[in-house]
Amino acid sequence: EDNAAGILNGRRDKPLTELGIQQAKKLAASIASSDLTFDAVYSSPLQRAAKTADLVSSGQTVERLDALLERDFGIMTGVPVAEISSRCGSDVFQTATITYFLSPEGAETFPQLMDRARKLLQFLEAKHTATNNEGKDISLLLVTHGDFGKMFYAAYYDLDWKDVLNDFHFGNSEV
Repeated sequence: EDNAAGILNGRRDKPLTELGIQQAKKLAASIASSDLTFDAVYSSPLQRAAKTADLVSSGQTVERLDALLERDFGIMTGVPVAEISSRCGSDVFQTATITYFLSPEGAETFPQLMDRARKLLQFLEAKHTATNNEGKDISLLLVTHGDFGKMFYAAYYDLDWKDVLNDFHFGNSEV
């Protein structure tokens, strides 16, 4: 509901809306028709991501990881998106479609998100290397949130976070 109302949600733990449930079900059908399978499924513990993971995981166990939480928006949590520029002044990063706030009080910065993403990558690599004695490729499903998802992508491919913010937009229920 925050997305629809133009509110910065952040870590507010609101349930998945009916639209979100329909988007997740559509994604689940797309995954099933593509014959994609996952060796493990991980999700942010926030209700909206957890419910999405439950709907798309085809009954697999979903492990909740705090590392997949959305960015902490600090004092920007619950603020209308339209107020980002007026509240943050020049402390923003503007793309063609989104104005990102950079470091308001209490908010995680993008470099901090990159650090969290790198730690998560190390954790997942260690966990799945230890359980994968055959040396085969593994497939993981991570259900997370927009800002963290972009930084995870940047960390995985060793890209500059500003380039990723400028070049990518992850919508709800997108793979």
